[in-house]
Amino acid sequence: MAEVTVSTAVPSVTFSDTGIAVPDEIDILNGRLTDLDTAMGGGMSKSLTTPQGQIAMSDTAIIGDKNDNLAWLVNQINPDFAEGRMQDAIGQIYFIDRIAAIGTTVTATATGLVGTVIPANSIAQDASGYLYYSLADAVIPASGAVDIVFQNQAAGPIACPIGALNTIYRAISGWSGITNVTAGVLGNEVESRANFEYRRKQSVAGNANNQLGAVYANVLAVPGVTDAYVTQNNTGLTVEKGFTDFELEPHSLYVSVYGGASADIAKAIWQKLPPGPSMVGNTSYTVVDDVNYVQPYPEYEIKWQTPSAVSVYFKVELANNNALPGDIVNRVRTAVLSAFNGEDGGTRARIGSTIYAGRYYAGVQAIDSDNVDIFSITISRDGTTYQTSASFGIDEVPTLDATNISVTLA
Repeated sequence: MAEVTVSTAVPSVTFSDTGIAVPDEIDILNGRLTDLDTAMGGGMSKSLTTPQGQIAMSDTAIIGDKNDNLAWLVNQINPDFAEGRMQDAIGQIYFIDRIAAIGTTVTATATGLVGTVIPANSIAQDASGYLYYSLADAVIPASGAVDIVFQNQAAGPIACPIGALNTIYRAISGWSGITNVTAGVLGNEVESRANFEYRRKQSVAGNANNQLGAVYANVLAVPGVTDAYVTQNNTGLTVEKGFTDFELEPHSLYVSVYGGASADIAKAIWQKLPPGPSMVGNTSYTVVDDVNYVQPYPEYEIKWQTPSAVSVYFKVELANNNALPGDIVNRVRTAVLSAFNGEDGGTRARIGSTIYAGRYYAGVQAIDSDNVDIFSITISRDGTTYQTSASFGIDEVPTLDATNISVTLA
C-alpha cells in the first residue's frame, strides 16, 4: 500500500526548554480555512458565515480545547502548578499524602479554682453549637485562668469568632468558665493546593534525622496541626529570636506547634530529634521507647511551645462610588479572611511570620476590578497603630476575626 502523507496548515504545539507553547486560535482558524481551501481545489470563500467557515470555526474550537488540555496536563508535571490528583501523585513520590479535613483550632481561656486539672479532650461548645475538644492537659494556676488550645470536631473552615467559645459542655469540678479572646485558626475540608505544596517542599528533609528540616516536616504531618516553627540555638549562650525576642537556652532545640494531640506531637519530634539538646517550651509530654527496648522502657520528656494566639487588625480604605456592590463591606472582609487563611491559593499567615499588606490587594481588587479603587490597606497588632506590615514572634500564631477588619469608603 502506498504511503499517504497528510499535511496541514494548522500550527502545531511545540516544546522547548521554556516549556510548552500552543498556537493562537486565530492562527488555528486560518490554518483550517487554508486546509479546506486546498481540499476544494482553491478559490473557496473564507467567509465565516459560509458552511465551510462554520466548519473551520468548529474545528478551531475543538483543536483549541485540545491544546488547552495538553498545556494544562504538561503544567501539572510541575509541582509549582500541580493540583488535585496530579498533585497527589507528585506527593506519592515523596511518600506523603494530602492531609484530610481538620477542624478549626482556637485558643480559649479557661477560668476556675486554682489547681483544677482540665484534662485533654475536655469539651466546650461555641455559640453555633459546635463542640471543641481540648488538645492537652492543663492546670489552672494562681491567676485563676489558663489558656488552652481547643479544636472543632466538625471538620472544615468553620469560623470561631471572638467570644464564641463560651460554654462548658461537659462539666469538670473546679472549671467554671471559658471564652476565646482571639478568633480561631480556620480548619479546612481538605489540605489546600498551596499548603500541600508547602509541606511537600519541607518533606524533602523528612526522611533525614538530626536536622531541623526533618523535625519540621514530621511535625507538620501530624493530624490536626495547623502550623509549626522549628529553630535552634547552637551556641553556648542564651540568645533571643524573633519579633518577641523569645529566649533560647544554650544548645537548645525549639519547636512551636499549633493544633494536634500532645502524644502525636511529642512522638513526631522524638522520631527526628537530634541526640542530646535541651528543649524549650511551655508544653511537655513523656515519650516511651517501647520499640527498641524491653521493660522497663526508657522515657523521654519532650518539650515544645504552644504559641499564643494574637489578634490581627486590618484597615481597608476604598474610594466611594455608586457602582460599588451593596455588600462591599462584607465582600472585602471575606476577601481579606480568604487571603489571611490561605484559601485564595496563596500562603496563609504563619507562626513567626511577617504579614505584608500587599498580599491582600489582589483579593480586594478582584471583587470588582472596574469599580473597586483601593486607597490603602494597613495592618495592626493592637487595633491602634496601623502599618503596611505586621510581624509575629516564634511563639505567636496570628489570628483574624471578621469584626477586626475595618472597611472605610471615602
